[in-house]
Amino acid sequence: MKFNSAELLSIAQKPPIYFEKEGILKTCGKSRTKRKHQELTERWCRLKGNLLFLMKNRSSTSDPAEVIVLERCDIVECRDNRSTALTITFQSGEPGIYLEAVSKSDCGDWIAALREANSEGLQRRIAYLQRLTMEIKADTSPDGTHQILPLPEMPSPLISIGKIPFEPKLEFSLACKELVATARDRKPNSFVQITIINPAQQSLTRYTHTETVEGTRDPVFLTGATFPPGYPIYEETRVKLTVYDVKEKSQETRSFLGSATFAVGDLLKSEEQTLTITLSPLDGSSKVGTIVVSNLKMGENENEETDHTPGEVAREKSASFCGNLLHRTINDPGDFSLLDSVFKNIIWKVYRLPTTNGRWLCAREQMAESTLSFLIPKQMITLFIQEDMRRLQDLEELGELSAHWDTLRQNVTIHYQHMISSYQEMLTELNKFSGSSFKPSCSRGEKKLEFVPVNLHLQRMHIQSNSAQTDGIYDVVTIGAPAAHIRGFRNGGLRRQLYRFEGEKRNSAYQYIYYSPEDTTKAKEVITNIYKLQPLMLTNTDLLLTAARQHSSDNLKDSLKTLSEITEQFVHAFEDQLLRSALLALHKARPSYINKRHSNLIHNPDDTEKQCENSERRSSKDSIPHHAEYDEEDWDRVWVNVGKSLNCIIAMVDRLLEQSDTGQKCEIEPSPVDQIAASTSDDWYEGLYPLVVTLKDCVEEVIDRAKKAMVFVLLQDCGSNIPQALALHQRRDVVFSQALAGLVCGFVIKLHTCLHDQGFLLQLHTVGLLVQFEGLLSTYSEEIGMLEDMSVAIIDLQKVAFKVIEAQLEESASANLYPVVTGIRDFYTVEVQLPGKLFEVLPQEIKDGKLLRVHPVFFNIGINEQQTLAERFGDISLQEIINQENFKLLSKYYKSFQEKLSADCLPQFQTQIDIKELFQSLSQNIQARKRKNVEVLKVAASICRRLNGIRFTSCKSAKDRTSMSVTLEQCVILQEEHSLHPDYFVRALDCMRSSYAKGTMNGPDDPEADSDNRPTSSHFYPVALLLVSSHLLVVWLILSLALLLAKYQ
Repeated sequence: MKFNSAELLSIAQKPPIYFEKEGILKTCGKSRTKRKHQELTERWCRLKGNLLFLMKNRSSTSDPAEVIVLERCDIVECRDNRSTALTITFQSGEPGIYLEAVSKSDCGDWIAALREANSEGLQRRIAYLQRLTMEIKADTSPDGTHQILPLPEMPSPLISIGKIPFEPKLEFSLACKELVATARDRKPNSFVQITIINPAQQSLTRYTHTETVEGTRDPVFLTGATFPPGYPIYEETRVKLTVYDVKEKSQETRSFLGSATFAVGDLLKSEEQTLTITLSPLDGSSKVGTIVVSNLKMGENENEETDHTPGEVAREKSASFCGNLLHRTINDPGDFSLLDSVFKNIIWKVYRLPTTNGRWLCAREQMAESTLSFLIPKQMITLFIQEDMRRLQDLEELGELSAHWDTLRQNVTIHYQHMISSYQEMLTELNKFSGSSFKPSCSRGEKKLEFVPVNLHLQRMHIQSNSAQTDGIYDVVTIGAPAAHIRGFRNGGLRRQLYRFEGEKRNSAYQYIYYSPEDTTKAKEVITNIYKLQPLMLTNTDLLLTAARQHSSDNLKDSLKTLSEITEQFVHAFEDQLLRSALLALHKARPSYINKRHSNLIHNPDDTEKQCENSERRSSKDSIPHHAEYDEEDWDRVWVNVGKSLNCIIAMVDRLLEQSDTGQKCEIEPSPVDQIAASTSDDWYEGLYPLVVTLKDCVEEVIDRAKKAMVFVLLQDCGSNIPQALALHQRRDVVFSQALAGLVCGFVIKLHTCLHDQGFLLQLHTVGLLVQFEGLLSTYSEEIGMLEDMSVAIIDLQKVAFKVIEAQLEESASANLYPVVTGIRDFYTVEVQLPGKLFEVLPQEIKDGKLLRVHPVFFNIGINEQQTLAERFGDISLQEIINQENFKLLSKYYKSFQEKLSADCLPQFQTQIDIKELFQSLSQNIQARKRKNVEVLKVAASICRRLNGIRFTSCKSAKDRTSMSVTLEQCVILQEEHSLHPDYFVRALDCMRSSYAKGTMNGPDDPEADSDNRPTSSHFYPVALLLVSSHLLVVWLILSLALLLAKYQ
């Protein structure tokens, strides 16, 4: 470019009033593009017309060092909301210029000024003012005056697209014809950059781009552009399409071919909703080709002849299909705000794919963050705190204990208080947290986010074709492996640590009373029943008395029936030998018993030898003491009195109802109950009141004794090693909280998707919901600890049940319908709210509050380099055991389904493979000794989809391995169920795995340097090199061991 340096110097030194904008900007020096850890230089910058002057330093009086001509360039702002950076990119393909402002507001001012500085910005403003002038002339006020408003304050006259909410406003596909590369002897490797020009704001935003199609002059791009409901696009919005030729893909070098611009309204108003636009090159003279823009729309005639082959797609009419997406799987989305509450920041992708029959199908990907990532952990921490505080109160109410047991109680109390304090601090920090609605993998090491799952997202693929029979929705919840990363894996994960702790408890049985894990679980179950049934009994006794006071026969019968059922459950809950033995053990822990025993030993020293002999005969498994002086019948009397009290109430109610019907007295000699009924026939309330009080007293006495006995049993659980016991307690809380957040997310989307599927709803309340977790963790190094944590967390999900309730909202209310978790550690209920209109479509069993059980299964196959090391030099038995155990659980669920339901409840698929054959294939693959047998995961996923289950995919961070698995599964589904053309399988897979598509879909840029597919430590060397020589292998093992020891020390 020719220029007059003296004139430019004169312009640069003009007074400030001469410039449109000036101020300090940070630049990268001569390199222009920013590199990692590069220091920036502050310079005073002055903008005049289309010239940006960069002075030598930050002084406004310094000489200019560089001048930038702002023509044929784009001003791109950083997507990070906290960033103050912008980049000037040139259409010629020259390196961009990185600039950084001093503040966010200053950055916005610079972007607005720079975008208006070139001739294109001036032309846009002139065209806009001309159009505005024409509109004003055509539309004058009644008094003949023109309604002229200044541009910044003018309300937008643009017409919005997308009349139906929750549908994409616009979707289009792209294809090019007769492209000419810069080098005439080669065919271009082209892709299209899509940029949005907003006429109201006069802004330019880089939106998306297609995949790169190699070696053709007539590329048809599978990746299209989709604009979600909330995106500000209007009929007058202009879209700029820039076509580039990628010369060397590995180095990402590209050259500009041409560009074209069209208005959205022109596309929608065209006869076939297709535009063919000539591309404009840089010189404006040569011809480089055309670009075809086709609006994706519903409504292709199903009987239309389709003689075209996939190779002729560039010359045929575009006919792809839009439709219901994440928010449109029900009939009335306007009244349904559940998904709006649970899912945020939805990212949309659309693909136009050919089928084997010559037709086209539209595949949409949606990825959404879930607010449950933080909501559920907050609720769980609150429940943990409440339960532990109640545990402390139960320990205090245990009464007097001997010195040995009282010391144990005090130590446990101190550790529980520390745990409650740490939970309260963590809850406070979570309540303060503001930012994204998911936890990125780089935050695994943050203590305050320990209970939050890593990268919890919903991945949905919605398929629509010209035949409704082949449409489908496929959801996968992606989540980082539920694991306690903060607590480390030096001693393994939960599975191994729990096994070791159980062994320590057995070895310390001489000091404490040993209870098996089954006994401990039973004790927790008894306490759960106490907290669950006691309020119900009190409520129903009050209802019974209310019905008696009102002399309502129907209400009296209903209340008595409910009370009888609850009392029967209450009585059976305490019918266990563990309760009797625990009462005996608690009796022997009282100071009165110790003192009495001590006095007996003083008066009868000969009895010492006999007691020692008896203790030696007692085995370690039967370490619960038996005492002949303890009256075991006393507990039986108290327990049986509950049933007797209920029988008296039943007899009284029958007598009162009989007298009410007949109005006559019996002639036979009355029983005591009959005497009371006769004397109070005119007042039912006074007749029932003393009997109800007796029942309540009996219930209170049973609960008091049973709760103390079970609390004493749980006290022994920490006896051998209190710090370790409570550390395992906390670790289990952490991984369970992460797993539960993912489960609730999956249940909500599954219920929403299948709300009108009566077969699914019948299956849901009859046999429960299948939940299948797919793990991609290796059985080597730290990941084996993650696998152990994850397996225990998924087992604990069996303690969860769901309950659908009607949301109590006013007509105009738009409250967030968040799920609510209640219960204690051994049984949780998740209440999912539905608005009244949607609640009415549910079966009566679900509306009546029936608990909906879940059946989690977990299959894991390691696929990375670490798994190769584990298979060659390590141990993969844990993976094999987990897969075998969960195959039994899956088979048990299917057997229960066959016994209770028919196959008509299940969804129909195009692939004609019987479920029994899939089970047989899964069993064979699990038993096969094949390395990295991913067929296990593929078959398990197919079974889950066939059985209406929820799919989860996990790896260490739910990034690389997870995205590879999900995209492969999606393409397999497209081929098997929707007839994707085999020649386009790899291309479709590459589109879904492209750096832009999957990088954006998997969240913002992650500063974490290490990849999921790489070993986490730097001392892993290529296995092929190590196999060359046994000496190298020995050296590698020694170095690895030394580095591991240094790391853990």
